[in-house]
Amino acid sequence: GTLRRDFRHMRIDIKKVGKNKLLVEKWFAIYKELAATRTVCSHIENMFKGVTKGFKYKMRSVYAHFPINIVCSQDNTYVQIRNFLGEKYTRDVRMLPGVTCQPSEKQKDEFIFQGNDIELVSRSAALIHQSTKVKNKDIRKFLDGIYVSEKGHVEED
Repeated sequence: GTLRRDFRHMRIDIKKVGKNKLLVEKWFAIYKELAATRTVCSHIENMFKGVTKGFKYKMRSVYAHFPINIVCSQDNTYVQIRNFLGEKYTRDVRMLPGVTCQPSEKQKDEFIFQGNDIELVSRSAALIHQSTKVKNKDIRKFLDGIYVSEKGHVEED
């Protein structure tokens, strides 16, 4: 796959040095600009890892009484959440581009989100998590929801 990202907002030089090396330079920088340069390097490393290995988030549904029903549809890019806290309301979450959702064969109430871009995969998982936040109740008692249980790569080393 391919990933594109624009770093024009940063005043940095990115050069290809050798076959497998990039050089990221920042001239006459103050401390915060150097920290931002390191962030750009981390983004580039994550893009390499995403294209070569891919990113995978596993999410588990946790409930005390009412079982949460989760359905992936429309080529695994659309998630419907039903029966959360016994409510009749259906929560619909569309995955961000390039992210797919599929139920786990090994574990009950577990779903796997995969994609090349770590930001899109993590934001899709966050959208699912935020859609099942408990409102107007004591969150220490009502722990129902869908939580990230594992983060990793699609192709393990």
